Amino acid sequence: MFGAEKGTADKLDGKKLHIGIVQARFNESITNNLAAACRAELLALGVQEKNIKHVLVPGALEVPVALQAMAEADEYDALIALGCIIRGETYHFELVANESGAGVTRLTLDYQIPIANAIITTENMEQAIARQTDKGVDAARVAVEMANLLDELS
Repeated sequence: MFGAEKGTADKLDGKKLHIGIVQARFNESITNNLAAACRAELLALGVQEKNIKHVLVPGALEVPVALQAMAEADEYDALIALGCIIRGETYHFELVANESGAGVTRLTLDYQIPIANAIITTENMEQAIARQTDKGVDAARVAVEMANLLDELS
């Protein structure tokens, strides 16, 4: 949401973190930009390139199963879900948005691993373009912040 007051986190440090990214290819022009912004921010936060694993899946409905495989590998401090769902003329938009979101949330709770959900849902391509960079950056920041917080809490 534009103009949303997100607050500020203390200095985010990703130097010791291992991050997994799952990117849906559907609406690839948007998801490629989400991924580029996310990766650039992870690197800016100190995550080492060798500690970032980035995989592609066909669409948003396939994101949770790839995230689950990464969570089960127990090699990552946080995961990131990237995708883009644009409203069409049928109910399919709601199905994909709701089920992919529910899958990501369920995995976060089941595996107790932070998953930054940047599967964006928009009414049209213009909204997706307007959000692609900010949401990629946000996802990286959320992943690093939550990985560090869960480490402190354990």
